[in-house]
Amino acid sequence: MQIVYSDKKIGKTAQVAVAKETEAMLVGKRMGEVIDGAVAGLEGFKLRITGLSDNMGAPSRIEIEGTRKARPLLSYGVGMRTARHGHRERRLIRGNTVSSDTSQINTVIEEYGNKSPEEIFKAKQKEGQ
Repeated sequence: MQIVYSDKKIGKTAQVAVAKETEAMLVGKRMGEVIDGAVAGLEGFKLRITGLSDNMGAPSRIEIEGTRKARPLLSYGVGMRTARHGHRERRLIRGNTVSSDTSQINTVIEEYGNKSPEEIFKAKQKEGQ
């Protein structure tokens, strides 16, 4: 499972893999909830879950409750590629709750810890090179 965290102030994003032992702490969390940043290696930070996607690449929508898959009739938003006027389409969408099938959790930094965001993103950038 990957956690992608972003900082809107400086406009940067990074991702980190979550260990199998800590995945159990995330199962059952819903979109919009705030989680502890220690799960992603960001001690003292608070992260808000903004999106999910499963192992097949299906995105999650906040309107779909639970961990189930659904095929709602969509006209705009998450899961739609085009937004033509009057166009509607049935798309495969996942529910708004983290499950064992979730492969990516998108988050935004809500509260900052004792490290500055520039330090965190520079450290992650050096690890990737």
